[in-house]
This record gives sequence, structure tokens and C-alpha cells, in this order.
Amino acid sequence: MVRFKNRYVLCEVVSEDPRCRQCIEDRAVSLAVRDAIGRVHGDYGLACCSISFTVKYLNAYTGTVLLRCRKDSYRLLCSALPFVRQLEGRGQRYPCCLRTLHVGGTIRTCQKFLIQYNRRQLLVLLQNCTSEEERQCIQKSLLSCSLTEERSRSGDEEDDDGTE
Repeated sequence: MVRFKNRYVLCEVVSEDPRCRQCIEDRAVSLAVRDAIGRVHGDYGLACCSISFTVKYLNAYTGTVLLRCRKDSYRLLCSALPFVRQLEGRGQRYPCCLRTLHVGGTIRTCQKFLIQYNRRQLLVLLQNCTSEEERQCIQKSLLSCSLTEERSRSGDEEDDDGTE
């Protein structure tokens, strides 16, 4: 049996309206991207990208979106992303755009990139701090950026304090 290879495209929702990020849903992002692919590449591009296109992860708080598509058609997807101009959420349309941050072969590589990207963003914020309280809060956030693997736990195993 042949395994189909996928590409994962990590994007960021860029909008002037902060309400846009909290109101978006994965279905709205999927429809907007499919519409942009159809406008840019026509029926052929839409058919190529629709085979295994899904929104794997959406963080509405940070505006991070992880899209999956087939390896053969990820260039069609990436070239159509700048043409997403608005997202619908809760009956309203919000003007925004999708900025591609990283293209990876696995979700794990995208996670690693996202951690490094967030670290760099926190360092920029740390340099622009105005008070000591802000500085301490950002330093705490910076130190907590790590990728940990979940340990498989059986039902009878328990930690002393309930943390992993």
C-alpha cells in the first residue's frame, strides 16, 4: 500500500481588528482558503488541493492556523494564501490576510518552528517593555516555551501533586 505524503503549512492570521481572531472557526478558514484557491487556480487547482486539504489546528487566541494538503499541491495552496482577504465569523466578515510562516513535512516540525517563532516574538516584546512587571511576565513566558512529550499513563499511576 502506498502512503500519501502531506505538507503542513503554518500560517498566521493578520488583522487590524483584534476581534477577528477570537471569532474565527476552522470551517470559516477552510471555506476562505478554498475560495481563494478557486479564484486563483480555477477548478483544476481546487480539485488538486481539495483531495486531503484540512485545517488541522486553529488557535483563535494567537491567530495560528495549521493547514494540511498533499505534497503534490502544496505550492498551489501557498500561492493562493495571500489572496484570502476576509474571514467570516459569527455572521460578520472581518478583513484579514494569512501570512505563511513555515511549510513542513510533519506536524512536529511545525510545532518546533512555532516554539522558536514565539520565542523570537517574546524577545522582541522583552526589548520593548516599559515596566519591570511587564518584563518579569514576559521572562516567565519565555522560560516556559518548550515542547514536551506526553507520557502515557495507566489508570492506576498517579503523580503526587497531579502534574506531569
